[in-house]
Amino acid sequence: MKEGIVLLLGRPNVGKSTFVNNVIGQKVAITSPKPQTTRFPIQGLFEDERGKIIFTDTPGIFNKTKDLLAQKINQQTLKAVNKEADVVLYFIDPTRKRDFEEAKVLGIARKIKAPVFLVINKKDKKQTYLAQYMFLEDEFSQAFHISALKSHGFDALLKRIFELLPDQGEQSMIQSDLPYPLLNMDSKTFIAELIREKVFIMMGEEIPYSTTVVVSEIKERKNGLMYIKAQILTTTDRHKKMLIGAGGRKIKELGSYARKEIALAINKKVFLDLTVATDPHWQDVLYS
Repeated sequence: MKEGIVLLLGRPNVGKSTFVNNVIGQKVAITSPKPQTTRFPIQGLFEDERGKIIFTDTPGIFNKTKDLLAQKINQQTLKAVNKEADVVLYFIDPTRKRDFEEAKVLGIARKIKAPVFLVINKKDKKQTYLAQYMFLEDEFSQAFHISALKSHGFDALLKRIFELLPDQGEQSMIQSDLPYPLLNMDSKTFIAELIREKVFIMMGEEIPYSTTVVVSEIKERKNGLMYIKAQILTTTDRHKKMLIGAGGRKIKELGSYARKEIALAINKKVFLDLTVATDPHWQDVLYS
């Protein structure tokens, strides 16, 4: 049986999380059009008759920044890259210009000892800046044109990955007590991520980066209803008021969308007790 670790690398919003969700066939990583959506490496398991692949979705690499959280996200990604991987997928987005962030990611990719595949994403869209990236096809041993959103081009990519993975025989080396296909995220973290995704999608440009979500309780009641207690933490009272909204309208809207997503993910009816609190130090405490 072939088994191994495949790490995804790229700048923010190149489609890494979308790829992981669609190749696995189940949501394991949250997505949104905003940077910093993925804040820590997320591992999901792909499995078929050929073997098993642990896909590690890393946060996008940011350019030099003074933002504390962005710095910590960069550190998390660099730690993941420095761990042993059998194959690395270097994702690029030719609908956007090459920039300093891209140069930083390329510099990291060039230093990786494992085989690095160039993955040119978003073939379903107009690739206005593709010419700026074509020299990379000569630099890396393999190049694949895919659409992570439409699940196009996956077969050839998976075929080549499995060809390079080590054969573990009949004994699987992958063990996890977490629900399939998640490998490094417990239920509280997964649900917190689903709620945070709704904050990123539904709130304005500024607020998502000042917020996180903590789930403190998950309990199934006698009637089969899943009770979930969660709190959105934000850095300022001004953002807290915006998250709550006039007459509590915004937090109700956020809670409604999040509850539906959680119920779909766990296949149970959900009561979501969602509140907002101000904690100016959550970045230090939760991302240390």
